[in-house]
Order: sequence, then structure tokens, then C-alpha cells
Amino acid sequence: MRLPERKTLVYVLIAAAIAAVLGILAAFGPPGLYAKSESPEFCGSCHVLQPEYEAWFHSGAHHRIKCVDCHLPNDNLANHLVAKGLEGVKDAVKFHTGMVSGNIRISDHGAKVVLGNCQRCHAETISRINEDRRCWDCHRRLSHQRTGAIETRTP
Repeated sequence: MRLPERKTLVYVLIAAAIAAVLGILAAFGPPGLYAKSESPEFCGSCHVLQPEYEAWFHSGAHHRIKCVDCHLPNDNLANHLVAKGLEGVKDAVKFHTGMVSGNIRISDHGAKVVLGNCQRCHAETISRINEDRRCWDCHRRLSHQRTGAIETRTP
């Protein structure tokens, strides 16, 4: 192996090792961090999300579930952890750099994740209805708007 190739390989291996360590820390990191970051109170600690948190806090049946139960993929633990890490970093950067607008809207991808989680939890009910519809096509006052605090913000 030539010297430039060996040097590149060393850099790639170092970067991979750093990424692995950071991934392990993010997934299993400081004791209590995972559980704390899964809590609605953690999500609501960002003042930009305060209306959504308040609406969730006062909602009916969905008050018993966490933000991550709807807003992160829950088909398997690996997808959940990867999405949690990516979304968390993205949200933190946007928040701390002032890139968050006052009108937070869910992305098309986020809407698919939420819809998939609605379908996962309510599979028996939706098996009897037209699955081509999104839950919020009928349930416009679902969750975040239920208290009248805000509109359900979908694309």
C-alpha cells in the first residue's frame, strides 16, 4: 500500500472509531440521558415547542404516550435510535442557531413517521376503514390542537 493510501485509510479508521464511540455514547450515554431525552418534559423544555407541549399535556388518550411514540420511528430499536440522534442534533442546531421559525411544521418524512405510528397503535381500528387517508384528514383537532392552543400543522 502506498503512503497516501495508508494515510487515507488511517484517517477513515480514526473517523469510524470516533463515530462509533459517539454513537454508543448517544445511544447508551450518561446514565439517565436516554430516559430523560425520551420524556415529553424534555421535548417541551424548548420554548419554541411550549404550545405543542401544553396541548399534549391537556389532551385526552394521547396524554399517556410520549412525543417519541408518535414522532420517531418505532418499528425497531435501531431505526428509533438513529432517527432520535439525527433529529435531536438537527433540532438542537436549529434551535441554538436561531433557525427555528415561530411556525413549526412537520416535514413530509415526519408526517409519514407519525402516520406509521398511528397505524401501528390503531391497527385494529384502521383495518375497518380506508387506509388511503391520513389520520389527520378526519382528526383535524388531534393531539396538539385538541386544547385549542395551536393548529395541527401538517404539510
